[in-house]
Amino acid sequence: MSSYISEDGEEDPGNGLTLENLKQFRSAGRGFWKHVPDADWNDWRWQLRNRITSLEALQRVMPTLTPEEHAGTVLANSKLALAITPYFFNLIDPADELCPIRTQVIPRIEETTTASWEMSDPCGEDEHSPVPGLVHRYPDRVLFLVTDRCAAYCRYCTRSRLVSNATGYDFHPDFERQFEYIRTHPEIRDVLLSGGDPLLFNDEKLEYILSRLRAIPHVEFLRIGSRIPIFLPQRITPELCAMLKKYHPLFLSVHCNHPRELTTEARAGLERLADAGIPIGNQSVLLRNVNDNVTVMRALVQKLLMCRVKPYYLYQCDLISGSAHLRSSVRTGLKIMEGLRGHTTGYAIPQYVIDAPGGGGKVPINPDYILSRNDDRVIIRNFEGKIFEYPEAADGTPLVKAPERFGEPELV
Repeated sequence: MSSYISEDGEEDPGNGLTLENLKQFRSAGRGFWKHVPDADWNDWRWQLRNRITSLEALQRVMPTLTPEEHAGTVLANSKLALAITPYFFNLIDPADELCPIRTQVIPRIEETTTASWEMSDPCGEDEHSPVPGLVHRYPDRVLFLVTDRCAAYCRYCTRSRLVSNATGYDFHPDFERQFEYIRTHPEIRDVLLSGGDPLLFNDEKLEYILSRLRAIPHVEFLRIGSRIPIFLPQRITPELCAMLKKYHPLFLSVHCNHPRELTTEARAGLERLADAGIPIGNQSVLLRNVNDNVTVMRALVQKLLMCRVKPYYLYQCDLISGSAHLRSSVRTGLKIMEGLRGHTTGYAIPQYVIDAPGGGGKVPINPDYILSRNDDRVIIRNFEGKIFEYPEAADGTPLVKAPERFGEPELV
């Protein structure tokens, strides 16, 4: 069930898949683990203990590895560790080398090749880190890194220098110094917990961090960045949601790239979070042979809304070392955005951004809807290609003077 992806964003996911087919919610199933008791399968700790983390374990459940995947898995732990939860593994089509789930989590030998323009820290986080585990790149907000571990590892991870410690980064956050830095910088109003994945912490440890941050008067709201609801929806327990609810305003950014990732299990976990009053946004990465197709992306954003998740960002893939084989073009990204605007509800349209290499921050990238402008008017086009004029005064004042008096209608 592969997706045929073309550089020009043709609306053909391949193998007869349609928008409606892609939008269907299906269970991940049990697959290789069909004899595991329900109590174990639905226990997030069991899922973590039984992750696929070695070539031998991967070959046992998927003997159809390609030579490129076999070689990449042998070398994986020198760049970014291999880890896939049993639940998420069941979304992989072992018969399809271009399976969009397989592409995201199974290593390939291409990861060991670094293009001349790629970097180990493409977002310049280390240069903006005043204390270990804290990144202060924007004036009013900070990135609070809590761990270098994830439930599963995305092969295009922008933080692969740090995550899983495969490269020997030796990440050691210092929570007390992180708390103190935020407390002594009153301009910080927004704190994003990330890593690694904060939801790997147990409820008590995560609550300790949230409570300490909530006690700082100038911190207006908190965010958590997590792929756990997609990789490990068993973690989204009623107890976790009840705890998170105590720290509003609290926002959650999830990471989902393909509609197949939105299973019945993932939808149930996302709905529990939404029922706890947590606004949820999704951050996708534009990936070659995964979602660089108008139909696939339209299905994804519409399916996210059905899960009560707002499509937030669509990222151009960062220039992380060893990711060239996964990177689609900006040209394709712009075509996808054109295929969304006007063709689906506005709530479903993410902001397409490039995180400027070297630490420049997120730069919005949009199709050219303004064709020309001068002091008198703006010439624009709509999603259908139709041209319109909009009058505009150079200084923003009305072009026509308003009447001094307005007549009032008679009441009859």
